[in-house]
Amino acid sequence: MTRSALKRESFGSRLFNVVNYTLLLLFALACLLPFVNVISTSFASTQEVVEKKFLLFPTTFSLDAYTFIFSTPTLFKGLAVSIGTTLVGTFVSMALTILMAYALSRKYLFGRTFINFIIVFSMLFSGGMIPTFLIVKSVGLIDSYWSLIIPTAINAFNLIIMRNFFQALPESLEESAKIDGANDFRILWKIMLPLSLPSVATISLFYGVTYWNTYTSAILYLTDSEKWPLQILLRQIVLVSSGMQGDNSSVDIIPPAQTIKMVVIVVATVPMLIAYPFVQKHFTKGALLGAVKG
Repeated sequence: MTRSALKRESFGSRLFNVVNYTLLLLFALACLLPFVNVISTSFASTQEVVEKKFLLFPTTFSLDAYTFIFSTPTLFKGLAVSIGTTLVGTFVSMALTILMAYALSRKYLFGRTFINFIIVFSMLFSGGMIPTFLIVKSVGLIDSYWSLIIPTAINAFNLIIMRNFFQALPESLEESAKIDGANDFRILWKIMLPLSLPSVATISLFYGVTYWNTYTSAILYLTDSEKWPLQILLRQIVLVSSGMQGDNSSVDIIPPAQTIKMVVIVVATVPMLIAYPFVQKHFTKGALLGAVKG
């Protein structure tokens, strides 16, 4: 290849990189701008929110909306309910998912094909809201925190990913452990789980986000407002503040409804954003391996 050809190839390669990076940067900015707008509006003053429809960098910072949100007496109780439900629910779901996924990944399990069919079938067809409510009511879970956990304890999609990950592990590991006298629980705890940390971290994040965003289940099953999780309380705060906006006597003490909505988004989203970096390195690897192997 001549020197001119090398130069042309080098120029074409550089041009491709420039165009590629430019498009990716524009796409990233398009995804990032709404988040910047939400955060900026939540910290903006009342006058600036009223005057400007779209904010990227507020000129005057104000914490009035955050003060209004956190001055709600039941907010911290709802936050504790959401944190407790997320931690306990994720633990219960992971325990059940891991045990069932490992059992279904073993080819010698009797009825394995039929059980797998039932799991896939449940992804396509479900009983619906009313039958699920009647079942929850019949077993006495109404107005109980367990009603937010047990009905959604095992997600079929997460179970299949976890099962496929276990199937991708070499069978020789299990055979060697059984020769040394290890039972199934010891093999799962000592061998399979340490090798499955990427998948475990990924599925834990999936379950954690699901429990943290619990809304419909709490509306249906929790009749006592003292037991409401954070998501419902935040919605109530938005509704109450919107109603108070019409009262002229409270206009000066209640931040704009738009600001309160943005603060609600920030409060509901930040905890998951904080948790994500701790599992980020496992997230992509766990999801891909569990999805394409087996």
